[in-house]
Amino acid sequence: MTLTTSHSSSAPVTADTVSSAVSQAIHQHRLAPGTKLGEDELSDIYGVSRTIVRTALQSLAHQHIIEIKRNRGAFVAQPSLTEAQEVFEVRELLEPRTARSAAQKATANDVALLQDHITQEHTAIDAGDRGRALYLSGKFHVEIARIAQHQTIADMINVLVARSSLIIALYWRRESAICESQAHHALINAIGDNDAARAEELMQSHLVDLHSALNLKELPAVEQDLRTMLLGNQGR
Repeated sequence: MTLTTSHSSSAPVTADTVSSAVSQAIHQHRLAPGTKLGEDELSDIYGVSRTIVRTALQSLAHQHIIEIKRNRGAFVAQPSLTEAQEVFEVRELLEPRTARSAAQKATANDVALLQDHITQEHTAIDAGDRGRALYLSGKFHVEIARIAQHQTIADMINVLVARSSLIIALYWRRESAICESQAHHALINAIGDNDAARAEELMQSHLVDLHSALNLKELPAVEQDLRTMLLGNQGR
């Protein structure tokens, strides 16, 4: 969910609404690591109380997407070099086995949903919306965990994918941070064929390739306008 203005819907804006909007902005690299998330500014942007904002920020902190620093406020998390390594190492342990299970359990409808997911990703790429394409690319991995019917692992992968988005924003050394379409298409084919061993192998090599594309050097400085990053031109 992306909020375009603080009064974009007649539905009440809740803490979950705010946390989802901020999370998606982080996924899409509209909010860079290190960006300060001021409670007053977020309250103004979304037209809600500071209590609602504070609850949303606590939820995001629990997912390790943001950091709340005592006497300084909330900031989009800046994963360290060690954290970057660990996140991808954990993904390399979890996701290949999850892909295996997904291949064993996938239905024709599941495969169609994955294919539609990639179609949306390509549409975003063609439209020049790199942020949305990146977001969809990450969610593709979460969807595979859902198909595997591993809810606990799916929840973990969802958090790991969000943290990976931050890591990619900081350390990616290729021209695009979007998962290669060939890798995702191959995964869909293996899952559609119920080829568990192939799906596991493809996911493993895909994640190793992503990990190898990280340029683990010092963090860059970040200066951004929060309203513009969250709302784009509509925030002006």
